[in-house]
Amino acid sequence: MSSHSFSKRAYSFFKTYPSAAKLLLLSTCSGGGLLVYSDSNPPKRTLTADGQETKKKKVVVLGSGWGGYSFLSYLNNPNYDVQVVSPRNFFLFTPLLPSVTNGTVEARSIVEPIRGLMRKKGFEYTEAECVKIDASNKKILCMSKDASKDAKEFNMDYDILVVAVGAKPNTFNTPGVEENAHFLKEAEDALKIRQSVINSFERASLPDLTEEERKKILHFVVVGGGPTGVEFSAELHDFLVEDVAKIYPKVQEFTRITLLEAGDHILNMFDKRITAFAEEKFQRDGIDLKTKNMVVGVTADKISTKEIATGKIVSEPYGMVVWSTGIGIRPVIKEFMHQIGQGQRRVLATDEWLRVEGCDSVYALGDTATINQRRVMEDIAAIFSKADKGETGTLNKKEFKSGVKDICQRYPQVELYLKKKKLRNIANLLKSANGDDTKVNIETFKQALSEVDTQMKNLPATAQVASQQGKYLAKCFNKMEKCEKKPEGPLRFRGEGRHRFQPFRYRHFGSFAPLGGEQTAAELPGDWVSIGHSSQWLWYSVYASKLVSWRTRSLVVSDWVRRFIFGRDSSSI
Repeated sequence: MSSHSFSKRAYSFFKTYPSAAKLLLLSTCSGGGLLVYSDSNPPKRTLTADGQETKKKKVVVLGSGWGGYSFLSYLNNPNYDVQVVSPRNFFLFTPLLPSVTNGTVEARSIVEPIRGLMRKKGFEYTEAECVKIDASNKKILCMSKDASKDAKEFNMDYDILVVAVGAKPNTFNTPGVEENAHFLKEAEDALKIRQSVINSFERASLPDLTEEERKKILHFVVVGGGPTGVEFSAELHDFLVEDVAKIYPKVQEFTRITLLEAGDHILNMFDKRITAFAEEKFQRDGIDLKTKNMVVGVTADKISTKEIATGKIVSEPYGMVVWSTGIGIRPVIKEFMHQIGQGQRRVLATDEWLRVEGCDSVYALGDTATINQRRVMEDIAAIFSKADKGETGTLNKKEFKSGVKDICQRYPQVELYLKKKKLRNIANLLKSANGDDTKVNIETFKQALSEVDTQMKNLPATAQVASQQGKYLAKCFNKMEKCEKKPEGPLRFRGEGRHRFQPFRYRHFGSFAPLGGEQTAAELPGDWVSIGHSSQWLWYSVYASKLVSWRTRSLVVSDWVRRFIFGRDSSSI
């Protein structure tokens, strides 16, 4: 290696790990003597407009997933000292995890190292896991990611905490699931499934096995008929049809895929047309689809299901089980919820500005939390009183119009209700309740808005939601100082002035459900449903564009091209 090339590599390494550069410099200057070096960075300071030195607020971000990575990507406020804590030093593009399980895409193609973003933004990163949040003292307890017994615990202070740790698979306390089933949440999970699938075919190819033994080994059970379970089933079926037939021709006839769903249908969050098409296609493809079947236990070689209609329990042998039935909160979040008085809730609650209820300095994003949207009817009297500037007990046309904008901004369910009723604006809603009367009293006001809260829905636990929340929160932080002086949010109906920011609004851009055989179902805004090969190409283009760097885009596209030309990789690496 030339000296120039070595210098470039050394520069790149020390730029990514500045602590190593400091340590090398100090050890050189110490002349080989005893060196004590601490990497606990002192609080960063900045200068105000009048030249005074001020301490930067320390923002600690937990997690490097969709919410955390999006927040870090869009955060550009120099007044914050940002520290990221995550056991995973990369961002994972989770929608392509099912493609990793059968070798369509390589795991490294869908991960983006986080230190590149840290270097670009000037943020600090610590590879560790937060095991406790002490909100009263503004501290977190962390444990270093170390497989050995020498894992270190340390505390970290914060001024503002952004929690984006995601969620864990929900087993519903079903016996044997943790010990015997595979999950599909992390890159490691996808690689384990891939290795298990290949090993199953290798074991089934051994001589002197009976047909029953081969059938058991090659029985793949998928639990959960949501998008992940359906896509994995489709990817596995494609692998069996397109690759296994060539690589393992003697055992292909013994393979079987079973998809179990406790509900009436798979993909029940999608349009009914997509659900019906998916179920018909899976039946044509030979995937054994069993709805209204709930798993009650999993042993090392058998899975037990209960038919909801009859209560009958059936046990079947299997070779591999993949569990994909939803998400649950992580232990650190559960303990935090008890600490702040949310112990009775199923998930961490935030307000419409993503601030954890009961903790002004803690925010939560993505699967970690849900927005506890305030009801219009809780504030109906305050809303009316705020609009009734003349205190006459009625609203004239001018008073009403002055409050309409703030009502729609503060309560998103109003807009959803208007769309459902096909009304242009809230004025039409009041007109339908009040006739042609030019004045509105409190009772008419209540009657007009009485059904608005029926449109309140929890946001889905998807990458799309988490990414938008991260971007929104970063933009709020970017203009924090400006909005503290001049708030831009809606009117405070209970109190004086305005909220600092506009509340978070989720915008749905559509959903995809790959069904195998180069066919995908797409549900897009405007009640547009598309199913077939054209939607598959739309899926390719959208997912390629959503990858977070040109590096990952080029790797994933090259993986797709490789698969088209050479087939999937069947090695058990």
